[in-house]
Amino acid sequence: MGVLLRRRWRALLLLTVIGAGVGAGASLVFSPGYETSASVLLQGPRQADELLTQAQVATSSVVLDRASATLGLRVSGTDLQKSVTASVAQGNVVTITASGDSPVSAQQLADEVAKEFVKYSTQLLSNSANSAAQLAQQQRESLRQQVTQTNQRILDLSRSVQDGQTVEAVQVRTELQGLRTSLEQAMNNLNAADAATGSGNMVVMGPAERPTSAAVPTQPQLIAGGAVLFFLIGLLSYLFGARTDRRLRGEEEIGSALGAPVLAAVDVPEPAERAKPVGFRARLRRFTGSDRPWHLPQMPASADRASRDRRYHRVLARLTAEKGVRRLLVLVAEGDTVAKQAVAQFTNLADAARPRVELTIAEVTVAQPVVPDGSTGVLVVLSLGSRNAWELVAIAEACADAGHEVLGAVLTRAVRVKGKTRDQPADAGPPEVQADRDVMVGSA
Repeated sequence: MGVLLRRRWRALLLLTVIGAGVGAGASLVFSPGYETSASVLLQGPRQADELLTQAQVATSSVVLDRASATLGLRVSGTDLQKSVTASVAQGNVVTITASGDSPVSAQQLADEVAKEFVKYSTQLLSNSANSAAQLAQQQRESLRQQVTQTNQRILDLSRSVQDGQTVEAVQVRTELQGLRTSLEQAMNNLNAADAATGSGNMVVMGPAERPTSAAVPTQPQLIAGGAVLFFLIGLLSYLFGARTDRRLRGEEEIGSALGAPVLAAVDVPEPAERAKPVGFRARLRRFTGSDRPWHLPQMPASADRASRDRRYHRVLARLTAEKGVRRLLVLVAEGDTVAKQAVAQFTNLADAARPRVELTIAEVTVAQPVVPDGSTGVLVVLSLGSRNAWELVAIAEACADAGHEVLGAVLTRAVRVKGKTRDQPADAGPPEVQADRDVMVGSA
């Protein structure tokens, strides 16, 4: 993780900035701004379905059109539905929530929608229930007449009955008791009718509170969330790419695939003036460091050209002293420009080496490698982390089929230098590698 952050901090920083920009853009769409609520109380007993219907009426286009016209918002009720919601709370209360760009606009919108909702609902009830109200009024008048008649009969009977224990007196008192019960029932029915008449009343429970802070998610939260999200996406993408990359990066893995040890690891300088990127995408990759793999192991860099030359000399000395090599086939993969530069420098230095070693340089295609027949030793030069195990095994098998023995491998890695390298002019470059040519090392 530390290596990733050190080598890709520019790319991750760029992704973080892009994520913050995306979050800022999303805040223009998803941020609700300021929110506040107004409550409307529906008096009388209500069914659950009736309460849900009233909540839908509160956000209907008719109510919102009237509220928009009163406030002078110049938007339709359909567009205003995105800023107004209604829900049913406990206790026959419809809560109207409104959002706006400022605390004042949110408060005014919530209050006005609540007022228009009460007006519109009252109008609907009065228009649709005229006949029902008339019938209820007739029933109430009938009940009141019944109560009056009953009271009169009780009064008359009370006057006619005298104290006594006769059968007639007992019957009269029993009848009076029944009349009182009927009177109480009539009064209960009358009260129920009056309660039903007042059940359509609605009351706005005070003005909406003015919000003191923006509702979540706020713009800073969306910006921070976008930055963190893009940073994590970039981080996980790099880790996933390194995890799924099957190209070999360790010296032991490469040596095991080739069946020969890794003799040296050489850094190949790449002057900045020789690798100027063309196009915005190439410049961006160069700036963020994405033009080079981040998960390659750290290779010790040479101090100067003389230090690099000594590495080449040690490889050649090891082959001649330990292996007794006099003829050497150098293999480089097709398209591996860094390895070609290393081979060219290796050949350049081998001209002054003793004893003489006959070098043959050949390019091979990793898909179907073909190696010239012979019985010489083979030195494989390849860039670090450029080939997978199967490709290296295919090269080793091709060498075995051609009668060659793989003596070792040299790993190369391009390093970027600024200006000119020490002891080397800026315009000097390695000679081109010519495939399938013989070089007599030590010849004058």
